[in-house]
Amino acid sequence: MVAVQDVSVAATPSLADRLEQHRVELTAYCYRMLGSVDAEDAVQETFLRAWRGFDRFEGRSALRSWLYRIATNVCFDMLEGRKRRARPMDLGPAGEPIAENLRTPEVAWIEPIPDGWVIPDGDPAELVEVRESVRLAFVAALQHLPPKQRAVLVLCEVLRWKAAEVAELLETSVASVNSALQRARATLSAVNASATATSPSVDAADADLLARYVQAFERYDMAALTELIREDAIQSMPPFDLWLTGRDDIFTWWLGPGIGCRGSRVVPVGSANGAPAFGQYKPAESGEGYEPWALQVLEVEGGRIVELTFFLDTQRLFPRFGLPPRLA
Repeated sequence: MVAVQDVSVAATPSLADRLEQHRVELTAYCYRMLGSVDAEDAVQETFLRAWRGFDRFEGRSALRSWLYRIATNVCFDMLEGRKRRARPMDLGPAGEPIAENLRTPEVAWIEPIPDGWVIPDGDPAELVEVRESVRLAFVAALQHLPPKQRAVLVLCEVLRWKAAEVAELLETSVASVNSALQRARATLSAVNASATATSPSVDAADADLLARYVQAFERYDMAALTELIREDAIQSMPPFDLWLTGRDDIFTWWLGPGIGCRGSRVVPVGSANGAPAFGQYKPAESGEGYEPWALQVLEVEGGRIVELTFFLDTQRLFPRFGLPPRLA
């Protein structure tokens, strides 16, 4: 984590307000670059550097462009020497649904982020593009790119900057930007990801589906869940590298090694990474109340759940999503 002071206190009110207007979009940019909530620290460091250097800025470029230049350099600094973040599906094939396959390798995992941190209020059509560009699968795909290619692709294809603008930001040539963009596109194509591909957003029908999912999961009603989860769905459980493919294997896990989830409470928390998210609480071993177990992030497509990610680091995640430490 980057230790920074609160620039909203340190800076003059007018400058602090001007910086704050860019917080959400910069957090989204840094999240795509870093794949973790270190993005929040990156933005704070960006604001701190901007405050310290504002007297040298003198309006030579737009404030927004200048902040993106600083944020890019902050991300490059934070990425130096770090392993790329990943999802379990990036590390190998799906495994058998048995407890012996549970392993916790030394891997930096992609972390979920609340939508409110990275998706601004605005035109619904534009928000769809922003939402898709912070999806877990796309952010994980970006981590396959070297930092410079990652920045070029996000700036050009997600934020729609012109090559000349990106070249100025990175202090390089337009030819270099176009070359990096071409290589980045080829890498994403190899991992079957695209900056322009979109998934259906959650509509009213899907909201009904999710309500039925909560009820069925709390009842642990596999017959009802069969109607909601697609046959070829996948499930992962970071920090374990085991992931499952197919509804049958998922249910085999839930009724086998995962049977402790029976009787859970599921609390909606809005969205994470542009997808529906829920806090799951398992019955406490003491028999009194419910203890945190997982942040569930679901992908919905064609009226069915196609992917379930159970993030198990509840100590870090639940406060971030406003979830209580336990349920009575």
